[in-house]
Amino acid sequence: MFRKQRIKREEVELDITSFMNLMIVLVPVLLMMMVFSHITILDLKLPQLSDTTQQPLSDEPKNIEIMVFKEQIEIYYPQTHLLKVIPADADADGYDYDLFVNTLKQLKAALLSESIEKKDISLLLQEDTDYQTIISLMDKTRSYKAVVVASVVDAELFPEISLGDAPVRTESAALTASSQEVRQ
Repeated sequence: MFRKQRIKREEVELDITSFMNLMIVLVPVLLMMMVFSHITILDLKLPQLSDTTQQPLSDEPKNIEIMVFKEQIEIYYPQTHLLKVIPADADADGYDYDLFVNTLKQLKAALLSESIEKKDISLLLQEDTDYQTIISLMDKTRSYKAVVVASVVDAELFPEISLGDAPVRTESAALTASSQEVRQ
């Protein structure tokens, strides 16, 4: 009779050290990439549709409007009353954001002194306003850095931002708006 020979099989030891080394390097790199690709979401609140024919004129809400043009930023409160004109810096290719934030802080303080809690604001932009300017204005409008008890915190200004189109204006209208602000 024929006998089958049994093949002796050795237990093979599994060497996973190279795989573990790969994981030790790969996992932190992937985690760091997740942090760099984090996306920030800006919440925009659209204005409510309301029937203006039923509201009496005295109860009409006063809105804060910021009109952004290439040559200047104009702050209106209420809608038709020019509060401040902030000219564009030709040297820095931007606007004086410190003056902008200080004006909004003064406006917020004046509203709070009259017991008016206002959180909404309208940014009216020209068509060719670049993206970085829009984001910078939204960040500066939403909050500012303040020092409270030896730590820096974000103090709230106007967090509810609505976006819109600025009215098209001619050079004479821009000069008239600037001269109105100078007279005040």
